[in-house]
Amino acid sequence: MVGIKPKDLTPTAAVKCFGAGTAACIADLVTFPLDTAKVRLQIQGESKPTKGVEGLKYRGVFGTIATMVRTEGPRSLYNGLVAGLQRQMSFASVRIGLYDSMKQFYTRGSENASIGSRLLAGSTTGAMAVAFAQPTDVVKVRFQAQVRAAEGGKRYNGTMDAYRTIARDEGIKGLWKGCMPNITRNAIVNCAELVTYDILKELILKYDLMTDNLPCHFTAAFGAGFCTTVVASPVDVVKTRFMNSSPAQYNSAINCAMTMLTQEGPTAFYKGFVPSFLRLGSWNIVMFVSYEQIKRAMTKVQKSWESPF
Repeated sequence: MVGIKPKDLTPTAAVKCFGAGTAACIADLVTFPLDTAKVRLQIQGESKPTKGVEGLKYRGVFGTIATMVRTEGPRSLYNGLVAGLQRQMSFASVRIGLYDSMKQFYTRGSENASIGSRLLAGSTTGAMAVAFAQPTDVVKVRFQAQVRAAEGGKRYNGTMDAYRTIARDEGIKGLWKGCMPNITRNAIVNCAELVTYDILKELILKYDLMTDNLPCHFTAAFGAGFCTTVVASPVDVVKTRFMNSSPAQYNSAINCAMTMLTQEGPTAFYKGFVPSFLRLGSWNIVMFVSYEQIKRAMTKVQKSWESPF
């Protein structure tokens, strides 16, 4: 990320990775109920398409949250939190923490990174994150969508039970279910999220609109959240549906997308858009603000350790 000019204050890759993972966990703790509401709205209608507004169980983000609290209790809003934190610690540390290093790699050390090199860096770290952390995302989505099994008991008894059950019933491949649409989504999300934040922050500092502090980080993060939601929502809905599906429900992610299009129409790809924006906007704000502060704090600590007595 841009903004820290002095070389002695440049955070290391390890600081960035740890800082990104920690900041993402903080953001998840704050925004997890919005993410759960988004998942419920996205999968609504996939079992048997609803006819008209009367058939909808969930209506809007706050209506969904209210319904879940009333019918399942407040704890249902945090279904899959453990897997969600595992996901953020592994995903964010790679896709966000290694973004600057990958950008330097594509620009061969140059300080002037083009939009193309930034997009390549975002796509690369997004794909790398999915490659080894996909099981955490599958388990998180399964927990968040667990209401469908409420009548016959819980689908999974705990996070580790979910990993074991999926591996036993669906094979190891089941833990990487939806990997390709998730790679696509993460490449898009990283490009929209990190590149937008990077460019907005750079422009704000370049034209002296704000100093490199909280208001600047807040503004850039809000813009990044909106752009990400608009671009990534269709892929996100398909990813959620496909990862939550039973083994024989969809043949592939493309089949899932075509089934949605034919049975529910094109608007199905933007189901849960409002909670997606509320979640991504607030998540980006909390994450980037926390990330910037954690980076600075850890860099100062590292500098104090390296300084002679």
